[in-house]
Amino acid sequence: MAAEEPLKSTTEETPNPNLNSNPRAQDDVNDDEPEEGEIVGDEESSAKKSSAVTYQPHPLEHQWTFWFDNPTAKSKQATWGSSMRSIYTFATVEEFWSIYNNIHHPSKLAVGADFHCFKYKIEPKWEDPVCANGGKWTVTFGRGKSDTSWLYTLLAMIGEQFDHGDEICGAVVNVRIKQEKIALWTKNASNEAAQSGV
Repeated sequence: MAAEEPLKSTTEETPNPNLNSNPRAQDDVNDDEPEEGEIVGDEESSAKKSSAVTYQPHPLEHQWTFWFDNPTAKSKQATWGSSMRSIYTFATVEEFWSIYNNIHHPSKLAVGADFHCFKYKIEPKWEDPVCANGGKWTVTFGRGKSDTSWLYTLLAMIGEQFDHGDEICGAVVNVRIKQEKIALWTKNASNEAAQSGV
């Protein structure tokens, strides 16, 4: 049986390049003096400043509702418009963008789909009393070409950029096999001055 030699201690004094030779320097790190570039302020004033910033939504003049008419449900519907569903009603700029940024644009919708944005409590149907005597302005685009115009139409409409904005009921984009149509629906087709001013 061989005798094992006892392990030698390796705690010899060798200089460590990472250690600071100034013992006071280590204490300086914990001082309350600010370092260069450090922002100094008491916690109480910082809390007051952060609580002073509050969320301020940007309200629209009218509330608006997005509606979707599903093309797969249209073939099964008993009466016209029974497959149309309201999606969301919004009243602020922030709500509009939160919805718009999370829905399909016309170029991504299925053929046969109709996507509407109408003033709150106005259904996108000619049978609605507000729309019953109305008319519409329609612009036709090639398939997949209406996304930007649809956005600009929505922004002008909800931002009250039309001269006779009170005459507007809403807008719809119709997606078909060879084309997409954007239509602006108005309340009173017999009011020619308002119709041509929209």
